[in-house]
Amino acid sequence: MNTFDLSSASVRELNQALHQPADDREFVVAHPNGAHNLAVGVNQAVSVDIQGHAGYHCAGMNQQASITVHGNVGVGCAENMMSGYVRVKGSASQAAGATAHGGLLVIEGDAGARCGISMKGVDIVVGGSIGHMSCFMGQAGRLVVLRRRRRCAG
Repeated sequence: MNTFDLSSASVRELNQALHQPADDREFVVAHPNGAHNLAVGVNQAVSVDIQGHAGYHCAGMNQQASITVHGNVGVGCAENMMSGYVRVKGSASQAAGATAHGGLLVIEGDAGARCGISMKGVDIVVGGSIGHMSCFMGQAGRLVVLRRRRRCAG
């Protein structure tokens, strides 16, 4: 297993390693601390486990990789994804899965505005609620929203 501690390694070093052919196809990213552009443009069947919050464009342009974020993500998560799997264990800011052509994006929490905007074949599952203009100009794919109702005590 390859471990990148972003308190000492750079995002560039992480992304360069993800783009190289690797015998060990499992990567763990420690201390992401909301860094932007994590696991961007991955084009091989690897597993990436991000242990915390990610900033803008996490897992953008993904092809083949399985990427899990154990936290929230910023704007443009899984944007323009072609294939693979992205799972967000928290909530996503706006434009999650925008212009994505394929693959599966799972957001366990809420998704902000424009979730799946201009989707072109991606499947998106959101465990909470979604913001306005979600799936606007969607051409192909599916957006499933499992909005949980909150009950008031009393």
